[in-house]
Amino acid sequence: MFFDAVRNNKRVVQVFLALITLPFAFWGVDSYVRNSGAGSDLASVGDSKITRPQFDQAWRVQQDRMRQVLGANFRPESMNTPEAKLAVLNSLVDQRLLLIEAAKDRLAVGDDLLREVIGKIPALQENGQFSLARYRAVLAAQGMSQSQFEAQVRQDLTLQQLVAAIGDTGIASTTTTDAMLRIQSEERQVAELRFAPDQFLERVQVDPAAVRKFYDDNANRFEIAEQAKAEFVVLSLDSLLEKAKVSDAEVTGWYESHKDRYQQPEERRASHILILANADVDREKARAKAEEVLKEIQKSPGRFAELAKQYSQDPGSAEKGGDLGFFGRGMMVKAFEDTVFKAQENEVSGLVQSEFGYHIIKVTGIKAGTQRALVDVRSEIEAELKRQAASRQFAEAAEAFSNLVYEQPDSLQPAADRFKVTIQQSGWLPRNPPVEALPALGQLNNPKVLAALFSEDSLKNRRNTEAVEIAPNTLLAARVIEHRPATVRPFDTVKTEIETSLKTQEAAALARKAGEAQLGQLKQGAESKVAWGPAREVSRIESRQLPAVALKAIFKANVGKLPAYAGAEVGGGNYVLYKIMRVSHPEKFDEKRRAALQREQETILAQEDFAAYLAGLRLRYKIDINKSALESKER
Repeated sequence: MFFDAVRNNKRVVQVFLALITLPFAFWGVDSYVRNSGAGSDLASVGDSKITRPQFDQAWRVQQDRMRQVLGANFRPESMNTPEAKLAVLNSLVDQRLLLIEAAKDRLAVGDDLLREVIGKIPALQENGQFSLARYRAVLAAQGMSQSQFEAQVRQDLTLQQLVAAIGDTGIASTTTTDAMLRIQSEERQVAELRFAPDQFLERVQVDPAAVRKFYDDNANRFEIAEQAKAEFVVLSLDSLLEKAKVSDAEVTGWYESHKDRYQQPEERRASHILILANADVDREKARAKAEEVLKEIQKSPGRFAELAKQYSQDPGSAEKGGDLGFFGRGMMVKAFEDTVFKAQENEVSGLVQSEFGYHIIKVTGIKAGTQRALVDVRSEIEAELKRQAASRQFAEAAEAFSNLVYEQPDSLQPAADRFKVTIQQSGWLPRNPPVEALPALGQLNNPKVLAALFSEDSLKNRRNTEAVEIAPNTLLAARVIEHRPATVRPFDTVKTEIETSLKTQEAAALARKAGEAQLGQLKQGAESKVAWGPAREVSRIESRQLPAVALKAIFKANVGKLPAYAGAEVGGGNYVLYKIMRVSHPEKFDEKRRAALQREQETILAQEDFAAYLAGLRLRYKIDINKSALESKER
């Protein structure tokens, strides 16, 4: 019974998996509701403040998420706008409103559910079972304490109670769903007639004066962008990590002082029979029933699994003969856990009372706690100590590196010599590279680096740029070694290109004109000489069959009288006419699609309900946003 909440909510587990892999973004409920701030606070919600550190942490997390989604196409400057900053701040305001409401409504998460959720996070398991040692190691790697992480999990579960109560109210009616499904499933049989620009090219003559005028009016289209070649050096934690060394004595010392991290605590396997006893069940009757079952087990201990299937009211384990698998301390309610860890293997307990009811427990397996030997964890310890040493070295080296490239601005060689890094050279870099060219720039794909390289000081004086953080624990300094100013391609080299473009544009205009003229005639009933293509069925569901503009024109057409006609410019200068010959609907709808559409509509309704709820909260509480502090560059 008490495992079902986690087993049946995989979404919750996925949320907490994300907590392991992302930086710890927020603080506990208390710090949200009761914190205080100064004039540099970015916002206030009632008496609660949103501070600069809280915003900065959320900002970094959002940047990391965008970087993961967009990869090489991620442009940090796209987030460095007042609109993007305000969006992040507003999301913090919404979170704060929800937390205040949760505290006001006294929503809380008990220790038992907290233990169950954490115990089911795969990242914290070994061999399918919760591992306390792994739990501690993962948190240490993220720089989090156990109390911090558990406060975050408890907070998210609390918020989930509030959000679910609102979001679960979205209900889409069957009538509305069927009406939408009927519209989506409608099919129209169409044939097409295409008017392509190529058909009209021979009729187009381009005036040489028009070609010259186009060149003069659109010089920027023929511009070769400003370019520069650069040399650069990179100081990174990873480069220091490769050179880091640790001694055997350091490894042994770490192991001896952190032995608890490499312990596998004792685990036990148990089966139980649960007789429920809650507010809806007479506790005395439940106890009497449990005592009857216990007597039957005492007479026939070997029938425990059989009797569990017959009597246990825990649906999660009854069908498995009461088996709960192996678990460690802290994974069960206290009374249950105390009984299991005091018993001998194959021993059957008396009645054990918990908040769920009465348990009869049989211990079916014992795995003694073990200590992982130094030889088994040496590589882990070496890697951790090397990273710690490299992190310390990087913290010290970063400032010296930044100072050196600034104080000796005419060369990167001093920095390369001191920090044992290689001077690298780039190809030609455009001042404002198009998105598709960004991946090819490698480590120079950074707006701050490019802006520094194309600054007046870099181009004219050929001085080093400042050290720019291009990624966490990675600094880059660069220097221009060659420069090409922006130039416009000569008219003679682009004359033919312009002529072709103008001819194509005019041919496309003629194609559209001819198509629209034909469409007008068709609507007047003149169709005798039109050579239509083969007929086919199209629908809104199978929208990939035709361009979106064509589908829109086809389904916008009045089909009160058939045949009906529609026209659309579908790209490439092509204008296409469509003859609609038949309209049909399926006799019955696909039930899976009906269910999917209804879920989609319910999701939309739930989102609208939740947005309305948040809007109501924003009216209920006084919200002040400090825009001047938000737009400040003191980040």
